[in-house]
Amino acid sequence: MKCLIRAIRQHEDELSAFLRQRTGDAAIANDLLQDVFLRAISQGEKFCAIEDPRAWLFRVARNVMIDYKRRPQPLTGVLDELPQALSDTPAEPEAVDLLTDCLRRNLARISDDDREIIEFCDLANQTVKSYAQSRSITLSAAKARLLRARRRLRRSLVEHCAVCFDEQGKVCDFTVPVL
Repeated sequence: MKCLIRAIRQHEDELSAFLRQRTGDAAIANDLLQDVFLRAISQGEKFCAIEDPRAWLFRVARNVMIDYKRRPQPLTGVLDELPQALSDTPAEPEAVDLLTDCLRRNLARISDDDREIIEFCDLANQTVKSYAQSRSITLSAAKARLLRARRRLRRSLVEHCAVCFDEQGKVCDFTVPVL
C-alpha cells in the first residue's frame, strides 16, 4: 500500500487543481478528490500493479467528476426558460471526437496487416514482444512492421485529414474532411 500512499501524495495537488478547475468550487472539488482516493483504496494491492498511477488517478477523477455532473442538481436560481440564443445553438463535436473518426476511417484504408499490428500494439496496449510471440516472428521483425505500419497510417492521416504534427510528433492541427 506504500505505492498508493506515494501516488496520492505525489498527485494530490494536481488532481485537486484539475477538479477545482472543472467544478469551479473548492469544496466540491475536495469531496470529489476524496471519492477518487476511496476508489484507489478500494483497489487494494491491485493499485500497485497499475503501470501509470497518475494516468489512472486522472481517469478516475474525470469519471468521478462526470458522475457528479450527471447527478440531479438543485434548481435554485435557474431560469424557467433558456434564452433563445442558447436553445438554437447546436452542440459542436469535440475536436478529439472528430480526430477519432478520421483515425477510424484511415485505419480502414490501410492494409489488413498494418491495421492488425496497430490495433494490437497501439490501440489494445499490447507489447510488441507479445505481438511477435503470437505471430512466431522475431521481435526486431515485429518492431520493423509496426514502424512501417505507423508511417503508412501517418501518411494516410496527413493526406485525408490534413493532420499536422509538431516537432515531437504530436498532432497539433487537422482538418475535418467534408463527407
